[in-house]
Order: sequence, then structure tokens, then C-alpha cells
Amino acid sequence: MHIIETRNIVKRFGELTAVDGVSFKVERGEFFGLLGPNGAGKTSIIRMIYGFSPVTSGAMEVFGLDIGTAWREIRSRVGVCQQENTLDPDLTVEQNLLLYARYFNLNGDGVRQRAEQQLAFFALLNKRQAKVMELSGGLARRLQLARALMADPELLILDEPTTGLDPQSRHQVWERLFALKKRGLTMLLTTHYMAEAESLCDRLVIMDHGRIIAEGRPRDLIAEHAAESVIEIEGPSEALKRYIRERDVKHDDLGERVIIYAAARGELENEVRKRFCRDTCLFRPGNLEDVFLRLTGRELRE
Repeated sequence: MHIIETRNIVKRFGELTAVDGVSFKVERGEFFGLLGPNGAGKTSIIRMIYGFSPVTSGAMEVFGLDIGTAWREIRSRVGVCQQENTLDPDLTVEQNLLLYARYFNLNGDGVRQRAEQQLAFFALLNKRQAKVMELSGGLARRLQLARALMADPELLILDEPTTGLDPQSRHQVWERLFALKKRGLTMLLTTHYMAEAESLCDRLVIMDHGRIIAEGRPRDLIAEHAAESVIEIEGPSEALKRYIRERDVKHDDLGERVIIYAAARGELENEVRKRFCRDTCLFRPGNLEDVFLRLTGRELRE
């Protein structure tokens, strides 16, 4: 059974079509990513998955249940970590966990034990009596994750969980997500950090203008749409541009910079290194950000 299955789902807001015929499946225990520029339709999809926003047309099943008729049961089995800080500022860290559990009719010693486990797992034991307003951004995000797990969900939805965090806090959150992944928890992630998606996701889709434009494993997408090796050249000469055009080399010409996609240590890389590179070349592995920019473009959007 698929944890999530969508078939040609559409979401409209008046005349605006935010999601336009999207189909994908998420397997049990999979860490699945939804990527795309702002306005691509990612948030609309996750709000439909946990029953916050109805599907305009198409079919969506979560845990094998129709989201249109079984949204209450589905919501009871889903944990959501939203991008916005939705913690209660008037309560302590521990009280935020205990109050959230009450929404699922959970109370008693078992809930306190569950809260203790979550505080330990997210390294928040020393902050249990602190008010939310006293927490740093990283600690608050870890508390949001702990709260989302209080009802022991079968599916965890992560809507840009590390936005606004410093690198140390971001990596601390990643470590907790890696640990949850090892436990076999099914997770759905939206993020603008391509390194985050590349590290965490087993499989992902890239969306633009409400439609899926690519789907697969991160390394497969890199091989297909970019390359295992990338050469960035500042101030490229006309001779270099002529060389890559004549050989139909996969590249992006950005005017004052050229990005060449090549096989690692292959003939093309060796030739470019020998003939055109002095101090202005950067050799690096291809990554998911290369894929994202090649598929969705580099121009600024409104």
C-alpha cells in the first residue's frame, strides 16, 4: 500500500490553478521531496494531503483512504511541522508538547513518557521549563518537530523545516531527520535548500507552474539533467564558447560565466582544463541545485 497516492489532482483558487494535474506516489518508509520555486504548488499539495484544503478535482489517497471522505482519520495519523512558528508562546517547552497531545485525546502517564522521549531525542531536556519566547530559532524548530511527533504519526510532513536557521542549527535538525529516517518513518519534505533535499530524500519531484517537470532519485536526476562533474568558468573567451558550441557540449552560457556539464575526469574536462583554464575555473561535482536551475530557470520571478 502506498502511503500517499495522487492521480491528476487539481487545485484552483478562483481563476488561479495552483496545482495542475499532478500524479505521484510515496511508499511506506520513504523520504520524499517536493521541490519547486515559490508558487509552484508545493504548499497547496501538502495542505491537501493533511486535509486542510479540499482537492478541486482528481483523486488523492493517504494510507489507502480517500482524502475527501476520510480526512479526519487521515489527519489523526499525520504529523505536520509547518514553516511558520506555531508554538504557544505563553507555555513552556514541555507544556507545548502535552497540550498538543490533548488534541489527539492523549493524556496520562503515557503522554508524559512520550514527551520525555521527545525532549531527550531533540536534546531539549534542559529547556523543558523554558518559555517558547526564550528559545533560539534552532531550538524552536526542534520543538516543533518534537510536537509533530507526539501522536506517533505514520506520516510526517515537513514544510521548509530549516528555513531561517543558521548552518549549525540546520545540521542539528538534519541529524534528527536522519535518525527518524533510519527508524522507517515516512516523511514528505518541501525545501528551498537543494543540499538538504539531496542529502535526505530517497526520491523527489520538481514542480513548476503547478506541474511536475522531473521525478526520480537525486543522483539519477543529476546524471540526467546536469552531470557528475561541473566546470564554472568566469570571463569565458570567445574561443571557449566556440569550442563548446562546435562540440554540442551541455552547458549554460550566463554571459560573464559559463557552466559546463561533463563526465568526471573525461576527455572534455581534461581538454577544457588544459586549453581554457588558468585561475578562473572551478571544478566541482554536479549537484541538485544545477538540476533545479536548469529545469526552472535562473531569472528573477515576481
